[in-house]
Amino acid sequence: MTDNPKEICLMVQFFDQEAWDLAQFLKRVGFAEFRSNAVDDDEAYRMQSAAEKFRGNLAAMGYSPR
Repeated sequence: MTDNPKEICLMVQFFDQEAWDLAQFLKRVGFAEFRSNAVDDDEAYRMQSAAEKFRGNLAAMGYSPR
């Protein structure tokens, strides 16, 4: 990552079922899964934070599994 991070905006189109399935995954995934795919704890926390942004946006669109 760069020393000067910039904010970006992503626009992603999903089919209804894809959005629901991603919301389910993001509900179930935990730090252990991020950590097992990261080089260190810091990267895992950043990955988890990014996933939470997707989860929050999906929830705002009505894809919020219980």
